[in-house]
Amino acid sequence: MRQTWADLTFVHWAVDPERVAPLLPAGTRPDVLDGATYVGLIPFTMRGAGFGRGPAVPWLGTFLETNVRLYSVDDEGRHGVVFRSLEADRLGVSVGARLAFATPYTWARMSLERDGDVLDYRTSRRWPTPRGAGGRIVVRRGAPIAEPDDLSVFVSARFGLHTRHLGRTWWVPNTHVPWSLNQGELLHLDDDLVTAAGLPGITGAAPTSVLVADEVQTAFGLPRLVRSGR
Repeated sequence: MRQTWADLTFVHWAVDPERVAPLLPAGTRPDVLDGATYVGLIPFTMRGAGFGRGPAVPWLGTFLETNVRLYSVDDEGRHGVVFRSLEADRLGVSVGARLAFATPYTWARMSLERDGDVLDYRTSRRWPTPRGAGGRIVVRRGAPIAEPDDLSVFVSARFGLHTRHLGRTWWVPNTHVPWSLNQGELLHLDDDLVTAAGLPGITGAAPTSVLVADEVQTAFGLPRLVRSGR
């Protein structure tokens, strides 16, 4: 599946790996950088999603998304992300992804407003519970980052995801060029998606990192079984 990700903001908090370990699929463990792992809150626009070389799926292929994600690695050294929730403003996308891939998509009322370098994301969950979970993220895009630091690379250079489906853990590869990243300034945050994802008390603290990314094209490959489990 190919997609374009645009209007994307990375907001991250450092956490103790032991806190998130129980939330990861069997056969994976928290990926760490300098002893910490991270919880990400990432709003963006999905554009032109489609399969193979065919055309984008009409209407359903373009939508707003906000996901809560963790960082994982398996025994074969494959790094990835683990989605705790993915808000989308297309009901068909949310239901279809849950049925086909067991990814925890939810249906939400969402909006994105742009005012110069300022991005204003809003979301409120419609289905499933907890209804109304969501919030508002307002960020200002800053200067381009010529040489990303280790943390910026850690949270953005992710080329796969780990997920649990049909009683097994899978790693799904993802390819894209390196992100063009910009400094981000968090102007406003009102969030309870991270709490709804099983991680209360995270977003009350100042984030460790805020980045705004330029548009990038991506493609997902075929799932691969994670053979070693816990």
